[in-house]
Amino acid sequence: MRKLTKFIAPIGALALAAGLSLAAAPPATATPQTGATQTYIVLYKANGVSASSLTAVQKAGGTVVNSYPQIGVAIVTSDRVGFDAALRKADGSVQGAASTATFGIAIENGETSDAAVTVDPGTPAPGSDTLSGLQWDMDQIQAPAARAVNGGSTSVVVGDIDTGLDYTHPDLAANVDFSKSVSCVGGVPNQDPAAWMDDNGHGTHTAGTIAAAKNDLGIVGVAPNVKIAGIKAGNADGFFFPEAVVCSFMWAGTNGIQVTNNSYFADPWLFNCKNDPGQRAIWEAERRAIRFAQQSGTTVVAAEGNESDDLAHPTQDVTSPDDTTAVTRAISNACAVVPVEVPGVVGVTANGNNVVKSFYSSYGVGSVSVVAPGGDSILQRTTTAPNGRVLSTWPAGLPCARPVTDPSGAGYCYLQGTSMASPHVAGVAALIVSSGVSKPGAVAARISSTADSLACPADMAPYAPFPSTSNGAPQVCQGGAGYNGFNGHGQVNALRAIGG
Repeated sequence: MRKLTKFIAPIGALALAAGLSLAAAPPATATPQTGATQTYIVLYKANGVSASSLTAVQKAGGTVVNSYPQIGVAIVTSDRVGFDAALRKADGSVQGAASTATFGIAIENGETSDAAVTVDPGTPAPGSDTLSGLQWDMDQIQAPAARAVNGGSTSVVVGDIDTGLDYTHPDLAANVDFSKSVSCVGGVPNQDPAAWMDDNGHGTHTAGTIAAAKNDLGIVGVAPNVKIAGIKAGNADGFFFPEAVVCSFMWAGTNGIQVTNNSYFADPWLFNCKNDPGQRAIWEAERRAIRFAQQSGTTVVAAEGNESDDLAHPTQDVTSPDDTTAVTRAISNACAVVPVEVPGVVGVTANGNNVVKSFYSSYGVGSVSVVAPGGDSILQRTTTAPNGRVLSTWPAGLPCARPVTDPSGAGYCYLQGTSMASPHVAGVAALIVSSGVSKPGAVAARISSTADSLACPADMAPYAPFPSTSNGAPQVCQGGAGYNGFNGHGQVNALRAIGG
């Protein structure tokens, strides 16, 4: 609710009405207008946040929620109209400030560097669980054969940056690392398990693909011996706002998390444009946070998106902002999807059981590293995958359109999307780290170099009914068998990735 401000007549009129001389009148001081409280990302020119800068925030009408001096970023709330401009005027060390409720994040080139991490050796996890026969996706990337050699190390932690996870699920409970799980919704870390419990379902599903335990019930994840940390950045409605995303990567980098899975795009804009001052400030904060995590030893894996878009040739965005009313806007290569197009991130497209790109999966030369099973309910239903979708863990009590129940009573759900593809690759990354390769750049290189090469589809006709949801352009696959916009370097291969 907007607060009322008192109307103040011009000083000359007041003076004349009172019979006072203008020379004796006190100077006027405008009362700052206030409105709804908003959250702001404040970006500083240096990698630091000084005490004087925090004081300046308060004087400008803001409250510091959290600060990250390692990357020169602060999360601030304010109900003052024009707070961002007031802060820039008051503090010369501010590079940019923008409300996270009305802007997203933009892309920019950057370098990443690696940090070595020592882990305990992984151990085998052979065999199957009660629902393993429904996991066509695992067979497709040779995950069962890989975990029979190396099922992952208990000293490896995968941070699933998602909507949280159901830490009570019997197929996940043994592998949940409570010490490294957190909610970042709102931009402030909160380790209360109730805060990072999954209230959407999406996070529990991706977590199961990564690390569901080999325990004779339900399914088995790609890396069933590794630990999983729920890092809740998405709310119950599935929105991932920048303050939560920045918090999540800073948490991963400072808590020794070796891999993160990112099955989302940063809201509210699907495409975020760096030629907009506000978006540029938030993009730079995001880039710094991701780079901080990478430099701290975190391999970052992200989904490509489900809009049938060629991310290498964006021209229009009609789907965002997705938290209010979408508007149609012209875009260019100054705009990108975050986090998948941030430098150093392993980008993942989705395929189905016929091992061709899924009808919905976005793609693009330069943004995709590999392809992995995400399901395809229209073009790739098979006898092995009758509904075309991927089965994984699901929280008790939350609705699922296609549920499966283990004889023990544990719940599972069929879903499709690049959100389902990305955790397969994050799981393989965890196996690689468990095999002794720890630097993010080396992990990413191993994922790409051991993938099974796939050429562009010989027949593009099946994709004709599924043009880009952003600009209506037909899907086009560019490149050869070694690398192309649909499949990147090929389909991820868990067994080859660990040297099997």
